[in-house]
Amino acid sequence: MQTDPFQTLSAGFVEPLESFLAWLELERGLSANTLQAYARDLAQCAAFLEQRGMSDWLGVQAADVSAWAAGLSRADFARSSQARKLSALRMFAKHLVRENLRPDDITELLGSPKLTRQLPDMLTPQEVERLLNAPSRSTAYGLRDRAILELFYSSGLRVSELCGILLQSIHLDEGYVRIFGKGSKERIAPIGSAAIRALRDYLAGGRPRFVKEKTGSALFLSQQGRAISRKMVWVMIKEQARRAGITKPIKPHLLRHSFATHLLEGGADLRAIQEMLGHADISTTQIYTSVQSARLADEHALYHPRGKQSSLGRQSRPPR
Repeated sequence: MQTDPFQTLSAGFVEPLESFLAWLELERGLSANTLQAYARDLAQCAAFLEQRGMSDWLGVQAADVSAWAAGLSRADFARSSQARKLSALRMFAKHLVRENLRPDDITELLGSPKLTRQLPDMLTPQEVERLLNAPSRSTAYGLRDRAILELFYSSGLRVSELCGILLQSIHLDEGYVRIFGKGSKERIAPIGSAAIRALRDYLAGGRPRFVKEKTGSALFLSQQGRAISRKMVWVMIKEQARRAGITKPIKPHLLRHSFATHLLEGGADLRAIQEMLGHADISTTQIYTSVQSARLADEHALYHPRGKQSSLGRQSRPPR
């Protein structure tokens, strides 16, 4: 059961926060997990401001929120966590101005921690092939798990998107699936021929075995006949990776990263990949160009005559 992050705060802080979260849910369509994260971040900020003697947002000054931001750095929060907390505060500050609860934006002069983008892990095409072939084709569970893995890799879905697919969203004859992604944004994701075959096999010989009296229209079902959960998908993928002999840490998002990277390496247009992934901003998709560049640099170091020479020089003593 979720605890209320605002329960110890004064009403002068709580009411605008609740109004802001309601606006995010209704107007922006943010997920429950994102709303909870924003609520915790803003409650942390409000608690800090109360300790400085304030009882509402009208009395807060730019120096106060700067002091809170500096405290995040001293408390050794990861830069990504600091950035998320400051982003939540900036959005909230604009909400206060929009609702005439403040005349000015208290975050206008607030800096941001410099983020270094970490390149996503990915599977090689050979590892993907082993993973997709790991589930049994003779059991209902195997047919389901293989269809999940094939669809993940074929369409680059998020795990939450895959778990939410309904039967009526799948159009196998036309080769696409209708997806509702972040912020309830709808997009069309293509399905490759191998995934279509796996889905047909699952629908014919797998899904009927999971159907119970109160089963709804979820595509992928658990043993109880309910929509499969994200946790169950996570556990399944780790088990199939073990069976496939893949030793690197693996999670559902790894297939999404592999989908995008392999498309780019095959010559796909970056804008098309952005649309397939459901990225709102092209800069998010551009991380995969960095993955490709890093891989090419590794290949050069391994196989180019000059690359190999310098690499050997670092590992062994020069000849006498």
